[in-house]
Order: sequence, then structure tokens, then C-alpha cells
Amino acid sequence: MSTELLITVGGLALLDTLSPATLGVTVYLLLTEKERLSSRLMIYLATVAVFYFSVGAALMLGLDALLPAMTSLLENRTISWGLFILGALLFIASFYYPKNKKSSNMPRLRSKSMAAMIALGFTTSLVEVGMAFPYFAAIGLMTAHQLPLLQWLPLLAGYNFIMVLPPLVVFVLHSLLGRVMQRPLEKLQAYFAKHSGSAASWIMCIVGLILIFNTLDYL
Repeated sequence: MSTELLITVGGLALLDTLSPATLGVTVYLLLTEKERLSSRLMIYLATVAVFYFSVGAALMLGLDALLPAMTSLLENRTISWGLFILGALLFIASFYYPKNKKSSNMPRLRSKSMAAMIALGFTTSLVEVGMAFPYFAAIGLMTAHQLPLLQWLPLLAGYNFIMVLPPLVVFVLHSLLGRVMQRPLEKLQAYFAKHSGSAASWIMCIVGLILIFNTLDYL
């Protein structure tokens, strides 16, 4: 496994932390939940991590089986031009993506049970996974480098850990500082409500550039 691949995948994982969904739900729970907060939040974050890891592992195993065909496809100029155009469209669309939203799409919990936390984690993951461009780009890079199972499995697990690290950091700060975190959390929630589109535009822009630069050699 090359250092360049590790840096690129790590950078994509950090880029994925810009997605406001998981951190936004965490902030919402910290502001509204008083009882059994730790267990509920950990179940929610674990559900998100397991969901994304399962999707990633399934894709890695499926793409690995199709690798010979994929390799020849990527070397095809028509396919390369298609991916290049897709990257260019993502890059251009990122400048037109609505960057300000007056209202938040934050889910409101009708139930506060453990099952509700699992359902919330599954629902937010299911909604967000379709737009998880950095995650799919990282999986594509790992597949293209033909990493063996013992290499891509911990790399994928590390990626998912980085994805849920910001909510964990916020939770630790909330646990240590208590009421001191109330006002910063409220400001953070307001920021997500206003700028969630901005994060999505940055993700589209960077993933578009990655697709462009990784197909140039085959054009």
C-alpha cells in the first residue's frame, strides 16, 4: 500500500466529515436529550458507522470480483471521457449548488428508545449514502490499487472511524464542559441549518477534481 494512497484516502475521509448530517444529529441530541444521552448517541453513531462499513465492504468485494472488467473499461477512452465529463459536471455544479438554507432538515424524534436511535442512524445513513461522493471515490481508489483484504479492511474501518470522529469529539467536550458547551452547540446547529448546502458544494467540487485528474492519463 503506497503512502500516496493512504494520504488520498485519509484526505477523502476528512472531506467526508464536512457532511453535516451525522454531526448535525449529534448536536441536536446533545441539545435535546437529558436522560441516557451517552448510550443513545453511541448507538446512533455505531449504527451509522456499521451501515457505511457494510456498504463499503459489499462494494469492495463486488468491485474486486469485477476488477478485470473494470480495468479494461477504465482504459477505454470512451469510459474515461465519460468519467472525465462526470467530474467536470460535478465541479461546475458545485458552484451552482444552493449554499444557503433557511430551514434545517434535522429529523425530529417521536420516540427516544434505543430502537429509535438505530432507526435514526439507519435513516440518515440511507439518505446520505447516495451523496457520499468521497466514500465512493475512496472505494474506487482502493479497488483500482488491487489491495488485498487484509489491507483494505482496516483502511475502510479507519475511514469510517474518521467519519464519526467529529461527533465523538463534540460529545467528549460536552461531557467535560457541560453547560459551557450549550451556546457553542446552538451556534453550531444554526450554522448547519444555514450552510449545509455549502459543505455539499465543496464535496462535489473536490470529488469532481479527483475524477478529472485520475482520468487524464486515459483520454
